[in-house]
Amino acid sequence: MVKKYIIAIDLGGTNLKCALLDSSLRIKAKNSFSTKSFDNKHKLIDGVADSVNSFILSRKLSRDIIFGVGIGLPGPVDTLRGVVHFLPNIPGWKNVGFKKILERKTKLPVCIDNDAKLMALAEHRIGSARGYANALCLTLGTGVGGGLIINGALYRGADNAAGELGHIPLNEEGPLCGCGGKACLEAYIGNAAIIKDAHKLFGHGISLEELSRLARDKNAKAVKLWSRVGQKLGVALSGIVNLLNLDAIVIGGGISEAGAVLFENVKQTILQRAMSVQAKRVKIFKAKLGNNAGVIGAGFLVKERLAS
Repeated sequence: MVKKYIIAIDLGGTNLKCALLDSSLRIKAKNSFSTKSFDNKHKLIDGVADSVNSFILSRKLSRDIIFGVGIGLPGPVDTLRGVVHFLPNIPGWKNVGFKKILERKTKLPVCIDNDAKLMALAEHRIGSARGYANALCLTLGTGVGGGLIINGALYRGADNAAGELGHIPLNEEGPLCGCGGKACLEAYIGNAAIIKDAHKLFGHGISLEELSRLARDKNAKAVKLWSRVGQKLGVALSGIVNLLNLDAIVIGGGISEAGAVLFENVKQTILQRAMSVQAKRVKIFKAKLGNNAGVIGAGFLVKERLAS
């Protein structure tokens, strides 16, 4: 029987997105849940398995026509052994054999990887990084993740842990980060940090979506906040640009919706702080695939590992 579908999951610190992809990686169906609605590791694993099984049941699919399940997770993952080392923004995960557990619960082959690496894979194959040999792709949301493309290939590092831009320290001392470190970039520009700063500026709670809309409408307080986020991100990226002499940087995730004020401050900071040769070379793009990058990258992972 010809295999036709891939089930792809993007498990973030805030949302769990699940999609049914055809063999050309087009999204045929999609749903999402709040990650926080699952109050422990076991319930979250069951939620992932239930998402997979519900696609199969609701569409009356035979498992024989499904290549497998691809999953991106927000933390260090051993993609070959299928083990999640830990998840900085989701407590309770430590050295979890997620691949085997999910294969038992879904009766399908499973591939897992870091979510930002899968976003980078998708953006390099069909998105904003296409055609660039050396690129860094970022996801900015609950956490700050990164995936590196070096000489046209996804760079994983010795333990598949390369690309953790969010955990580059900006200072010797600073706020504690979910990874256990201090003064990490994520501790300054992750969702929680931005919301906290916004509360101080506006005197009340405000959503990231509203902050982004206000910035696009030129609200002075919102512009000030997003300018600061862009500058901090630009400082971290300047060091990466100097180190790797990148062709392109692609920025995605919910925070990228702040728009021009964020991107202009990132660009200007890199021009000011990076060395001139490297700064002139690198181009800054918004991710093309938006919120679908994670599930499409998970689809590429399955297709390139299991379907070729």
